[in-house]
Amino acid sequence: MRKTLPLIAMLALMLAAAPARAADKLTVLLDWFVNPGHAPLVVAAQKGYFTDAGLDVELVPPADPAAPPRLVAAGQGDIAISYQPNLHIQAAEGLPLARIGTLVETPLNTLVVLADGPVKSLADLKGRTVGFSVGGFEDALLQTMLSGVGMSLDDVTLVNVNFALSPALIAGRVDAVIGAFRNFELTQLRLEGHEGLAFYPEEHGVPVYDELIFIAHRDNTGDDRLPRFLEAIERAVIWLTNHPEEGWATFLAAHPDLDNELNRQAWTLSLPRFAKRPGALDVPRYTRFAAFMQQQGLIERSPPVSDYAVALGAR
Repeated sequence: MRKTLPLIAMLALMLAAAPARAADKLTVLLDWFVNPGHAPLVVAAQKGYFTDAGLDVELVPPADPAAPPRLVAAGQGDIAISYQPNLHIQAAEGLPLARIGTLVETPLNTLVVLADGPVKSLADLKGRTVGFSVGGFEDALLQTMLSGVGMSLDDVTLVNVNFALSPALIAGRVDAVIGAFRNFELTQLRLEGHEGLAFYPEEHGVPVYDELIFIAHRDNTGDDRLPRFLEAIERAVIWLTNHPEEGWATFLAAHPDLDNELNRQAWTLSLPRFAKRPGALDVPRYTRFAAFMQQQGLIERSPPVSDYAVALGAR
């Protein structure tokens, strides 16, 4: 026994002196400037969940919101936050990208009008103006929604309002806007003294899709950092679900400049939409939406879902 004790003490000293393993660096390119839609990432960093997973995660807001997927495809970032509709287009173009997880698992996109205006139904849009920010997918959303009431894009006038959706609607430049996010623009309108009326694409013929997803280079889906990242995100989402008010305080500790009523309300509206199982993949959902994109002429062909989406850390 007397011989064993010094040996144990020596081993303890050796373990204490051994250098801790350095965290693996991981770069995440955001889709936009930091906002409540990124809550799980900010909380995972603040609560030490990334550190627990052995990761040193850097969140990088983009200079150009369209750039992150292509930067990841070029090996200039590990993960990008992007949009499921965009991924279908990029996969059809042959970009080596794969969805590895989900951040926001419901659509956020809406068609919005002023509640006290003349448009009370989609049919009331006939002969009116609709503002948009990004053509292509938003056109397809609007076309599908209008077709349900026997109309087409020829029955409205499209106006590019260059991301000024709420201001254009308030100023009367347009009668409706497509592309307004239900967790931001509706609140923005209300805070400006104008109640909005939203028409939800998934209630008017558009298949349900994931709004925000995590994508990586297709050749890197076996990287063991990725499931660890998603496990940390899942921990953050579950904690946020249980502690929304504390979560808001944690978010503001990292970004005090975002402490305003718009972000406060957007926070509350965003929380229910975060994926509780970010690593899980709903293949039928992706298959249905790929068919929709092809029907709308946004892609010529739809590769197999397995070519551009994987399940990591699904439980």
